[in-house]
Amino acid sequence: MNLIIDVGNSYIKLAVFKGDTLLETESINPSFFFKTINKLDQKYSKIDNAIVASVGRLDILDLKALKKRFNLFVLDVDSKLPFKNLYATPKTLGIDRVALVCASVDQFPDKNVLIIDAGTCITYDFIDYKNNYYGGAISPGISLRYKSLNAYTANLPLLEIKVPNQLIGDSTENAIHSGVINGVVNEIDGLINAYEDKYRDLTVILTGGDAKFLSKQLKSSIFANSNFLLEGLNYILHFNLNE
Repeated sequence: MNLIIDVGNSYIKLAVFKGDTLLETESINPSFFFKTINKLDQKYSKIDNAIVASVGRLDILDLKALKKRFNLFVLDVDSKLPFKNLYATPKTLGIDRVALVCASVDQFPDKNVLIIDAGTCITYDFIDYKNNYYGGAISPGISLRYKSLNAYTANLPLLEIKVPNQLIGDSTENAIHSGVINGVVNEIDGLINAYEDKYRDLTVILTGGDAKFLSKQLKSSIFANSNFLLEGLNYILHFNLNE
């Protein structure tokens, strides 16, 4: 069994895989890190391998403790990957984006794939059918757009995410909802259309914290998978263990 550890800026996601089968996921505060690992290790007594991917911070002592318990693989910019990285600045490519591209290689081989990760930021990553990764785009996520309107203006309120009832906002709150949500939806649909114009037989994956919300709003045909990144990390672990 494999333990997947995805360290974000605010939370840590943990997952247990048996082969390619996802058995359990946890999203936790960093203060509960080892308590949750102990719980999972007791529940699944045959966890042998683990992978750590960190865009946040994981203490060196924590890594040492993990290495004592598991056959630990730490994903970084120098790790062996199952695709050709044509990004102009490969060492600046986020580990989370690397994992998403690896998941597409595993699950959609010989396909042109656009992966859209809708979280704090919305990232777009493109890999072609020859396993060449080119890059994509990064823009503010839904919550970030709401927060920015509140933080950088004098009078606009901070609102919770809400599907707008109408295109034309007839109040300040409705105008914000219309601007943010319709702006994100049209951005995503527009970029999908632009990629489809350039690349035939495009497969589009939508993942991330806002994937479920956005999948209901988009006009484009997509595959929504909230666990795509975890599946990608599990694949990277298999790929490197078998090298």
